[in-house]
Amino acid sequence: MRNLGSLKVSPLGLGCMGMSFGYGKPKDENEMINLIHKAYDLGINFF
Repeated sequence: MRNLGSLKVSPLGLGCMGMSFGYGKPKDENEMINLIHKAYDLGINFF
């Protein structure tokens, strides 16, 4: 974990902007929710 101010966050993060807008058509909502859960299960908590 790394410090981001007073928060402890994972060294890797997951960018979420492309999941709903910004890079073409929005992705399937359930798939993106599953992806976020999987990332969290693998230790990523910086979104």
